[in-house]
Amino acid sequence: MEKIPLTRAGFDKIDAELKNLKSVERPAIIQAIAEARALGDLSENAEYHSAKEKQSFIEGRIKELEGVLSLAEVIDPKKLNGTIKFGATVELVDEDTDEEKTYQIVGEYEADIENGRLNIKSPLARALIGKDEGDSVEVRTPGGERSYEILKVSFI
Repeated sequence: MEKIPLTRAGFDKIDAELKNLKSVERPAIIQAIAEARALGDLSENAEYHSAKEKQSFIEGRIKELEGVLSLAEVIDPKKLNGTIKFGATVELVDEDTDEEKTYQIVGEYEADIENGRLNIKSPLARALIGKDEGDSVEVRTPGGERSYEILKVSFI
């Protein structure tokens, strides 16, 4: 099985979600199912079917997160340097609009574009890997071709 790269913060966030699902969500849904069963006829009991559906989702998510954590390879960006790679924080400027953006390149399970955490498998991240400050990259996006200049690369 292939290792899943995660930052320490990403690993801790997934671990916290897993613990919450096991210690809070799972017992709550078991209680909800027991209460719905007490209402009688299960074939027409919407609360029971809803609770069972939620239980299925929770159990599936627990299995997924356990799998991710078992294959996780925690990488500390502070121990890295050089060209852009996993964990790098990259400041870019869009060469067409002069809009500046900052992204940290992270694994797919911790990616959050709204908060500047770019999935390593995304077209932009793939274009940036191996590049350095001052380089320009061309990226094909759903909105068309984009050109970016790399202003700064750091590992924080």
